[in-house]
Amino acid sequence: MTDVQVSMDEMLERVARFKGLRPSRQAFVDTRIPEHVRDIYNVIGQGVTEDADLKPAITAVEGFNVTYVGAESGKGAALHSHTTVEVFIPLSGQWSVFWGDEGENEVILDTFDCVSVPVGVMRGFRNVGEGHAYLMAILGGTDAGRVGWAKSVLERAAETGLGLDAKGNVVEAAD
Repeated sequence: MTDVQVSMDEMLERVARFKGLRPSRQAFVDTRIPEHVRDIYNVIGQGVTEDADLKPAITAVEGFNVTYVGAESGKGAALHSHTTVEVFIPLSGQWSVFWGDEGENEVILDTFDCVSVPVGVMRGFRNVGEGHAYLMAILGGTDAGRVGWAKSVLERAAETGLGLDAKGNVVEAAD
């Protein structure tokens, strides 16, 4: 097997420094709903972000996408599904990962715990610790697809003025 040689410049294109990441507060259609306000940082790949302007720090996507989520206590993502596996790892604090058609199931994760949610399962998450905390989400596949939202989430998002265009990107809802 031949070793691959990578220059310093090439490797630096594959480095994401947290202090240089710029989050989106409108990365998803649910982010104006008060309990779902959060910051989304695209680290590796575009992931499933619905904000077309949110660019990843590392564009080389080779089988997975990585996103960081920052949220205050009580905040997190509404019920949604993916066409790929999604892995959650709390980087700080304590997080609830809930699943089921109504989010009726729940597991609490502490820092560095890990859960892998299967394809197609309705899931959400929220910071249940004290203060601001971070969660890492890893989506399988080079193309992570789009988010599937619970109907109730889309209805609540429309009440805040947000909707999705034909490509699945966040837009101001038509009046």
